[in-house]
Amino acid sequence: MAGFRQILEVLGGRCRDQRGVTAAEYAILAVGIVIVVGTALRAFDLANPMIYAANGITNGQASIVSAR
Repeated sequence: MAGFRQILEVLGGRCRDQRGVTAAEYAILAVGIVIVVGTALRAFDLANPMIYAANGITNGQASIVSAR
């Protein structure tokens, strides 16, 4: 019975320790932001304009390199 009481005391102390809470809150917030941005990209079909912009940047860089 004394061993069980010691286990409960150790576990109780761990539950009161809140050192990692802030990191967990930031992780949850980051996941929420990723979900919102991903949903917006799909809902507003923003993937195509981003691909178009990326291709423009790539082509611009290629033309600079070939001009040398």
